[in-house]
Amino acid sequence: MPPPDSAELRHGLADLLAQDGVLKTAAWRKAVEEVPREQFLPSFFRDEPGPDGVPRYVPVTRAADAAEWLALVYRNETWVTQLDGHVTAETADGPVSGFPTSSSTMPATVVGMSEALDVEDGMKVLEIGTGTGYSTGLLCHRLGADNVASVEVDPEVAKRADDALEALGYSTWTVTGDGLLGHPRRAPYDRTVATCALRRIPYAWVRQTRPGGVILATVGPSAWSYGTGLVKLTVKDDGTAEGRVIARTSFMPARAQAAVPLSGDLAARAAYADTERETALSPDLLREWMPAFLAQLAAPGSQLVRATSSGRETVYLFDTGREAFAALTADGDRWNVRQGGPVAIWDAIEYAVSAWQEADEPDITAVRLTVTPEAHVYWIAEHPALRWQHPHPPLSA
Repeated sequence: MPPPDSAELRHGLADLLAQDGVLKTAAWRKAVEEVPREQFLPSFFRDEPGPDGVPRYVPVTRAADAAEWLALVYRNETWVTQLDGHVTAETADGPVSGFPTSSSTMPATVVGMSEALDVEDGMKVLEIGTGTGYSTGLLCHRLGADNVASVEVDPEVAKRADDALEALGYSTWTVTGDGLLGHPRRAPYDRTVATCALRRIPYAWVRQTRPGGVILATVGPSAWSYGTGLVKLTVKDDGTAEGRVIARTSFMPARAQAAVPLSGDLAARAAYADTERETALSPDLLREWMPAFLAQLAAPGSQLVRATSSGRETVYLFDTGREAFAALTADGDRWNVRQGGPVAIWDAIEYAVSAWQEADEPDITAVRLTVTPEAHVYWIAEHPALRWQHPHPPLSA
């Protein structure tokens, strides 16, 4: 049986995105209808629960089942394309475990961000994180390949994307390198867009985006996998950029800003507490998106880890750079917190979340951001307690 017709599937995807209110303009609809996603996804992984609760990744390739492969390609889903920095579906001989390090983001997110860029004909765009190249292909279709520059940190990922783009006739400016540095040789840009999550917006991007230009990126000051926001900033004549969070979104972290997973004895990291008290704020609230975002604003650089021993859960927050911690354990319906180190992590989170609750719990889209050469400043208007200033890391002496 021949595989489903790609053109029909592309039009179906466009219809779905339009019905959901994601696809809004004719130019982007034409791009979705004409750029074949399968060109960028010759193989990928679908995940399934493993017997131990840890996800297993099952390779999907055209060679194994062309009809299933193509049908999955056009689902509005994110597909993992690389594990642990080197494992791909072509190299896996069966279901495998690992940590996702590259993917093809769900079309609704890709197209939604494309629409949010508010591009016009002739504009130049810098894309950080080429990935499979599908979003790059949409940009090339909309603006012309010569107006798009895309930077990818992983050489193998970059090569696969570049080959796919070339096969479609898009001889664009694809660069292998650290996207946090931008691509100054083609600057200035009218738009800069990132397909990775960031602890902070590199000031290099502000310098490479012309005044009046837009930067669109996902931020989470502690590199959590959730509790992040899509910010849309406008670059100003004075060298700053200002805007707000326009939506919830989630991406893999930029590799240079990704947190190193904690290992070893977590209890030993929290052995020496300076204070211990009861807290009225349950750490379970941090499972929710906005409180998680607030926690990252209040305690930037912290990592959250949940551990269970003898049937008892402990919620840890560690700031390894400053050797600070908070450890929360349940005592019936109450929670106790132990804290140690030069900063009181839970005090800061508790204050931020409580101030947000007292302000009637505004949505993440109420958060504004200004990026200057010296710092990131986040705030929610008319609420002085909901303001955070994160200085940029100082240069080493």
